[in-house]
Amino acid sequence: MIAFVSGPVAALAPTLAVIEVGGVGMAVHCTPNTIAGLRTGEPARLATSLVVREDSLTLYGFADDDERQVFELLQTASGVGPRLAQAMLGVHSPDALRVAVSTGDEKALTAVPGIGKKGAQKLLLELKDKLGAPLVGAQRAPAAAGPAPWTEQLAAALIGLGYASREAEEAVSAVTPQAEAAIAAGGSAPVPQLLRAALQSLNRAR
Repeated sequence: MIAFVSGPVAALAPTLAVIEVGGVGMAVHCTPNTIAGLRTGEPARLATSLVVREDSLTLYGFADDDERQVFELLQTASGVGPRLAQAMLGVHSPDALRVAVSTGDEKALTAVPGIGKKGAQKLLLELKDKLGAPLVGAQRAPAAAGPAPWTEQLAAALIGLGYASREAEEAVSAVTPQAEAAIAAGGSAPVPQLLRAALQSLNRAR
């Protein structure tokens, strides 16, 4: 198992980071939140989980060991593969997922693309005794029940990809109608999809 990778960031994409390790570029799949904390050319350390399939070896990267552990625990639930587990961590922090599971919050889980009401109910049952209690202090637990505002997540991800703050703000404004439509439909702002749309708007503007 590859427990972590450490080295300078060689390249960044919306959901992928390339970390140079001993002269080799390691492609690591990450959430937009994790990408937002990286900068091209700067050193980085990512906790990792290697998913082995018959036709592929895929490395997933995380900001810390706790996030990686939750990623692996989520996959012990039936129907949850690495992509859905990563999508769950793209919408909610590890502690937010612990809070959602411990309180039976279906709405928090259905905010994740690919999880419907029945799927959320099933996950709440299967994960109830697996994720454990939130790690934050009791006085901070309510604040951990949701991710950072989507606008902040998106702007940070764009800046992490090398765009100026002004460009990031303009791109966020460009995709705001799309985000508001998703929220109005009863869901949450789908940050990975919004990030792709924001990048398209920036490319058109150049």
